[in-house]
Amino acid sequence: MTQQFDVLIIGAGAVGSAVAREMARYQLKIGVLEKEMDVACGNSGRNSGVLHGGFTYKTGSLKAQCCVEGNREFDRVARELDVPFRRCGKVVVGFNEKDMASLKRFQARGEANGAVGLEIIDKKRLQELDPSAGGEFAMYSPNSGILDPIAYNIALAENAKANGVSFFFDQCVTGIGRTDGIYAVKTERDVFKTRWVVNCAGLYSGVISNMLGIGGYVIRGFKGEYIALDKKAGAFINMPVYPAPNENGGFATHAVPTVDGNVLIGPDSYITEDFEDFGVTSKHIEGLIEDGRKMFRYVKREYFIRNFAGIRAKRVDPETGEVLDFVCEARDEAPNTVNLVGIESPGLTSALPLARRAVALMAAREELKPNPNFNPVRKAVRKFSRMSLAEKEELIKKDPNYGEIVCRCENVTRSEILAAIHNPLGACTVESIKNRTRATMGRCQGGYCEMRITKMIEEEQQKKETEILYSRKNSYMFTGKVRK
Repeated sequence: MTQQFDVLIIGAGAVGSAVAREMARYQLKIGVLEKEMDVACGNSGRNSGVLHGGFTYKTGSLKAQCCVEGNREFDRVARELDVPFRRCGKVVVGFNEKDMASLKRFQARGEANGAVGLEIIDKKRLQELDPSAGGEFAMYSPNSGILDPIAYNIALAENAKANGVSFFFDQCVTGIGRTDGIYAVKTERDVFKTRWVVNCAGLYSGVISNMLGIGGYVIRGFKGEYIALDKKAGAFINMPVYPAPNENGGFATHAVPTVDGNVLIGPDSYITEDFEDFGVTSKHIEGLIEDGRKMFRYVKREYFIRNFAGIRAKRVDPETGEVLDFVCEARDEAPNTVNLVGIESPGLTSALPLARRAVALMAAREELKPNPNFNPVRKAVRKFSRMSLAEKEELIKKDPNYGEIVCRCENVTRSEILAAIHNPLGACTVESIKNRTRATMGRCQGGYCEMRITKMIEEEQQKKETEILYSRKNSYMFTGKVRK
């Protein structure tokens, strides 16, 4: 059945979910179309999880404006959405005179952008801040921080959902037409009608832009691979450690602690034509090890637990290949559309500022009536692993499912798995459980708990074993039963 909306948002990454949340502040019927089986399956879930300070982006650019704005407000945002966040600071280290010149240049740029507290520090001060960091000196950015990017994306989407937004997964857009002022957005499965279309399609934003009648944008996929280190390595690092940026403000391999205690080493960067290629290679992993040890001395194979890759959607000049600024626009040749193109780093930090600009473009073209029932607050499911012993004992008395540990590495209980299976967005793959609970993210990477989780999905969702997906479309876990 064809459904009609006031606004359809294409893409449920951090930016698409942020736009949905901000538009839910108004009396609008809003839908979100996502080609994957859940939110945060693209680059919103495949990045370093850093709240950026805003010192590498050209002064006056949309990247710089949104990054500084997003950084300043994030303590409040994290409280509202109940997402893990730590304003731990960041050091950008150098080794030679060229690096020092780079750091001074970007310190000046950061100050011009509105980033505060940036200072050049010597090796003694660097070692006081983080004894594990490489480098002879550094620029210290005290307002940078780390967050859980997947939890943030989920929180934005859940808050939007609680405020009336509808999410539709496994809905890859194949065509867009407009008749009598109404858009018909076709997917592989359905047709959705809407007055407004908002393009938040990430890597595919250029494709959707073309469908809307706005051509000319070139999106290049810059792939980067990562190594995830065990929490034992996380005990040695206090904050992200980055190398001095190149002339364009880009960074090579860095070391970043996560809010859960792991360490990410990466990414490197190379162009890929395949926007679905998330594979990793031994060649690139070896390069990460070599470069990562310059940043963080505890890059040791004994701590390696996983590799993964992300792909940054960079908008480039087709003639020179220069990486260009974010686009957030509303054009007359594509009525009732908001077009966000080339949103890459610092897209996570910039998600809500970009969303507010998208709403403003819409509000400039029609009157928006505030939603008096909008609630910006969302509460996450409490993590058993973060509770005190007394809290755990009290909770088990109320709900015995908290007394059964499903994932031993991350101390995740049956009750948390059940809550994830029945999450507000209705997504239910093994990865959607992983992203909400951290089950399978520990040292054994699911060796102990993954089969227990699939069994719970089978029972709770009344699915056959052959219907259970790991993450993406057609990523089936089983072909049948091993034995009866």
